[in-house]
Amino acid sequence: MFERPRSGERAILVHAAAGGAPDTTEREEFVELATSAGAEVVDQLVCARKKPDPRFFIGKGKVEELADSVKANQADLIISSAPLSPSQERNLEKQLQARVLDRSGLILDIFAQRARTFEGKLQVELAQLRHLSTRLIRGWTHLERQKGGIGLRGPGETQLETDRRLIGKRIRQLKSRLGQVDSRRAMNRQNRIRAEIPTVALVGYTNAGKSTLFNALTDAGVYVEDKLFATLDPTMRKMELPEDSHAILVDTVGFVRDLPHELIAAFRSTLQETKEADLILHLIDASDPDRWQRVRQVNAVLKELEADQVPQIRVYNKIDKLDRRPRVTNNRKGEGRAVWLSAVTGEGISLLPEVIGDRLRRKKVNGTIRLKPSQGRLRAVLFDLGAVQAETALEDGGWLLELNLGEREFLRLLKRENLPADILQREAMTDSSEIAEQR
Repeated sequence: MFERPRSGERAILVHAAAGGAPDTTEREEFVELATSAGAEVVDQLVCARKKPDPRFFIGKGKVEELADSVKANQADLIISSAPLSPSQERNLEKQLQARVLDRSGLILDIFAQRARTFEGKLQVELAQLRHLSTRLIRGWTHLERQKGGIGLRGPGETQLETDRRLIGKRIRQLKSRLGQVDSRRAMNRQNRIRAEIPTVALVGYTNAGKSTLFNALTDAGVYVEDKLFATLDPTMRKMELPEDSHAILVDTVGFVRDLPHELIAAFRSTLQETKEADLILHLIDASDPDRWQRVRQVNAVLKELEADQVPQIRVYNKIDKLDRRPRVTNNRKGEGRAVWLSAVTGEGISLLPEVIGDRLRRKKVNGTIRLKPSQGRLRAVLFDLGAVQAETALEDGGWLLELNLGEREFLRLLKRENLPADILQREAMTDSSEIAEQR
């Protein structure tokens, strides 16, 4: 029986995809992912197939070529760029006598290496267990499967069922702990809303320079290195803005093409900060020839997180590699739409806080709202948001509330509570500076 190898970093990369071979850019990114995980790439094979082989994904000829390469290079790890089913991984391992991993497993391994905080480790472990739960069978191929006949009833199925139960129990524990973390995050968001402190989320393709820019804007001292997923754990710091104002800047995990769904699910509580942000800084590597493809991939993840409606400022980083000057471009409303800068040299950094401050001078919604006695929960929500300026008790037991809150918070409230848009009487939209003058 084949025992699955448990160690080794000498890797052969198999560039494969359904419908044809990956392009050059995808292959280069895959190599960078493998080296970021600590693998020593000793060989690479490109496989072009119209449809996957049900047994190996790649064809029998490529399997034989791969087996020869494993022997010649003394490789102990095969990494496939294409997603493999549990049975395909198991079949390739038996055939090649080497450990087999697909792209999702590789990214999970990188995340496991980089997680430092308690929350980050919980999220990565949850993602790993969800991924492992579909692949338990390959870890127990040395055990006999249950068969009919005296003396032939092995313990295999019983062990697998035990493992599934233990993994299921651990997943429930992790979800419970992460639920507590999520509750604390939600409480902190409510406190920031009440204090009228805006939140700015920094997103972008991995290795676009988010941590470098984050340090430049906040003096946070976040770890920086030129490799994929150099920093994983989310960080929040106060960022100074013009006119003695400030905001909370959130450094999120880097995005990548085909980010495993297990990771998106596990990091949803962290990425919730992006969905709830008042503004998104979308960092783009201006020197990357495939930057528009990267932009589309980041926007696709934002859409999956339901954060695609949050206002964005595009930040084009690494202009020092293009010999371009820093500048700001505006949209039709005269608002800052994009900023060109270099986070490494500091060119154009001073432009960004001005553009952020201008975009964060949010419009306010003020007016009165009449609540019935049965709407006590909604009244409590409005008080929690710090939106109630004055309250009058009505004869029928209801309340007349005078509200003042940000336009974005008001629109969120309407959607979350399923309220009609005309619920606010004498509704008016004014800039926060105008409200300050009225007071």
